[in-house]
Amino acid sequence: MRGKLLFLVMLTALSALSYRLGRRMDFSKGFAGTAFSGAACVPDLGAATPSSLTGANPARWNDMTARLGQLAGRFPGRIGVYVKDISTGRDWEYHADEVFPSASLIKVPVMIGIFEKLRRNEIDLDDELVLKKGEKRGGSGNLRRLRYGTRLTVRQLVEKMITESDNTATRMLVDHVGLEYLQERFARMGLKQTGIYPEGLSLSSLPVGRENYTTPREMCMLLEGIYRGQMVDKPSSESMLEIMRRVKTHSRFAKYLPRGWSLAHKTGMLRLACHDVGVISSPTGDYLLAVMTWKVPDYHFAANYISKMSNVTYKYYDYPQNSVAQGRSRRAAKNM
Repeated sequence: MRGKLLFLVMLTALSALSYRLGRRMDFSKGFAGTAFSGAACVPDLGAATPSSLTGANPARWNDMTARLGQLAGRFPGRIGVYVKDISTGRDWEYHADEVFPSASLIKVPVMIGIFEKLRRNEIDLDDELVLKKGEKRGGSGNLRRLRYGTRLTVRQLVEKMITESDNTATRMLVDHVGLEYLQERFARMGLKQTGIYPEGLSLSSLPVGRENYTTPREMCMLLEGIYRGQMVDKPSSESMLEIMRRVKTHSRFAKYLPRGWSLAHKTGMLRLACHDVGVISSPTGDYLLAVMTWKVPDYHFAANYISKMSNVTYKYYDYPQNSVAQGRSRRAAKNM
C-alpha cells in the first residue's frame, strides 16, 4: 500500500513538472525558434540559396563546367559560352569575349534603349506609331502582313520585338528613336563589342559590310543588370525581365527546361549564327547563361546543341533537390 502511494506521489510530481516545463516552452515558435509552416517541419528546398545547396559544391560545379568544355570543344564551328551563378559570383567561360553576329540578340539592348526613352518621358508606351512603307521586314513575326498605315503602340511593338522576335516591330522602333541614339546608348551601357549598324540590321543570309556583333560576356552583362534592377531603373528592369519570360519558343534553352523553372531569354538566328542567352531561375538558385554559335553546319543542329549545353546546367542546378528526394525514397524503401 505504501509503495502504491509513493508511486502516485511521484507520478503527480512528474506531471506537475512536465506542465511547468511545457508552459515555459513556446512550441508555436517551432524548433530553435523557427515557426512551423505546416503539419511537418521540413526544409523548404524551393527557397534554398545556391550558397547553401548548389554554389557551395565546387566539385559538382567543376564537373558541370568540364562537361560544358567537352561539348564546346567538339562543336563543329565557332562557339562561345558564359555561365555565372548570380548568388555566388562563380562563373565559367569558353571564348566568352569572341565576337559573334548578334542576329536577334541585338533586340535586347534596343529594348533597353527604348526603356531609357520611356524613363526620360521622351516617349510613352501608349504612343501610336504608323507602319510606313519600307518598314516591313521578313523573317520572324507577323506584323509584315499588316497594311501600311496600321497603328501600333510602343507597348505592342516592344512586346512583339522580344517575345516573337518580330523584325518589322524592331524596324519601327529603331526608326522612332533613331539609330544614332541607340549607338550612343549602347556605349553608355558599357558595351564595347556590341554595335548596331544599318547593314547589320539586314536580314540577308549573305555576309554584310558592317555586321552587328556581340559577345557572350556582354550579353550576360546586360541580363545581369536587368536581373538586378540596375538597367535603366528597377521598374524598367522588372518590366523587361517579365517581357523576356514570355519569349515564344520551345527550342534551345526552352527545350529541356525543367517544369516549374523560370526562363527569361532571347534567341537569335541569322547568317550562320544561332544563339540563346538568358536568366534561368531554378529551385536552388538563379544563373546567367549564354551560348552563341557561328559558322554552323545546320541551324537545327546548332539549336539542338545549345539545348544540350543548357541541359548540362539544368542537371547541376537540379541536383540538390533530386538527391534529397532520392535519399528519402531509398530510406522509405528500406523501412518497408
